[in-house]
Amino acid sequence: MRFLPEEEQRRLSAACFARSDLTLEQLWMRYFALGGSLSLLELDAYLNGLVPLPRVDRDMLAHAVNERLDEVTGPARAPYSHSAQDAKPLHGPLKALVDLLDGAHRAPPERLPAVVTEAGRALDLTINVYLADYDQRTLVPLRPGAAELDIETTVGGEVFRSSGTTLTRDGTLWTVLLDGVERLGVLEIVPADGTDPEDPALREQCRWLAALLGHLVTITTKYGDGLDRRRRHRRRGSPAELLWQSLPPLTGATDSVVVGVSVQPVYDLCGTVFDYALSENLAQLAVFDAGVRSQEANTAVVSALSAYRAARHAGASLAEQFAAVGAELEGRPGAPAVDGVVAELDLATGVVRLFRAGHTAPLVVRRGESVPVTGPAAPRFASAGRPAAAELRLEPGDLLALCSRGIAETANCAGEPFGRDRITGHLGQHAGELPPEIARRLTRAVLDHGEGELRQDAGVLITRWVPPR
Repeated sequence: MRFLPEEEQRRLSAACFARSDLTLEQLWMRYFALGGSLSLLELDAYLNGLVPLPRVDRDMLAHAVNERLDEVTGPARAPYSHSAQDAKPLHGPLKALVDLLDGAHRAPPERLPAVVTEAGRALDLTINVYLADYDQRTLVPLRPGAAELDIETTVGGEVFRSSGTTLTRDGTLWTVLLDGVERLGVLEIVPADGTDPEDPALREQCRWLAALLGHLVTITTKYGDGLDRRRRHRRRGSPAELLWQSLPPLTGATDSVVVGVSVQPVYDLCGTVFDYALSENLAQLAVFDAGVRSQEANTAVVSALSAYRAARHAGASLAEQFAAVGAELEGRPGAPAVDGVVAELDLATGVVRLFRAGHTAPLVVRRGESVPVTGPAAPRFASAGRPAAAELRLEPGDLLALCSRGIAETANCAGEPFGRDRITGHLGQHAGELPPEIARRLTRAVLDHGEGELRQDAGVLITRWVPPR
């Protein structure tokens, strides 16, 4: 097989990118969605001829550019390292796979391993599915007899952490399993003899495979417990069960914003909830935190969340959402006080407006440094009176973090709290990761600091703004 010289491929890809009307951040997000795992800085350095890239990453980058060029008219397409067949999702082997998965829509969760085996045969692939446990420590295999994989130390775990794709020396392809943009686990894909695992057409088919299987995992989990039980390492308490059913997906994204959530302790969550809603123009964000762990706190934060969602769904303004939460909590005398933040991010301008009720100020981290967030805070949610809104303007790539009190206040055995300085340092250190992974690492760090013991829930919602060009 004749390969295009690397420098010629880079030069032509860079020229096509310049005509694609994409920002570097938008190109990186498209490359990431295809399974790429390199950082934004590495991509920028390659396009400017400063560093080389592996052939598979060069081809994924070319494919990301070509997807954009297919949306517009005129410019020539970026070249692959070698001539490759056109990979369309509903032709050839993949069409058989789509038909197979579509026919499995009434399958119970326990049948998923058999469905995956048949799907692999349709593409001459051996496929093993690993789902992340709810604590996001291990990847749990669906194949009987297979061993769990540690998320921190294994190839599969690295693929999960980076939401990427990796080809090992033995020709095994590992790719993240997604439902939309939410990480569910990973796929271990072993091509048949004679199949080139670096073929862009195969990569495209595997990407569609992962997307379809991710949807199937989510759908079957809604009406059966088979997969849900596999992802649990112990029983959840009833307060935690209620809160988990109330939480949105732990990851949400549009072209302009990425949101990631993480909460601990997973099996004993009691007094903290988060919410978000993404639209073309706005990212609406909220956190409600009782600061204590009791049945009363559990009921109070769920009530606050329900009032907030009802007001938001009805089109209420941010101030009206704040008042609706206040009215709900005022109707529950004797319940623990609930702190919180309701906020909205204008996706065109980066302007954030927020109302705070007795809650630690949100954190903004810019280029590794904390940016002061000032503005008034009400002592509590209230139905009467309209507190002044705080306002700040994000810059592209900034991280906005809404934290429960348990993040900063969790102490080690010496009584030293985790603190806002550690939060800022952590966010700056891992700013190159995606928000769900940044959030996961932060709550893991807090749990480690508390030596596995949390007196308060530790939760964080992290938002990164990626503005349109």
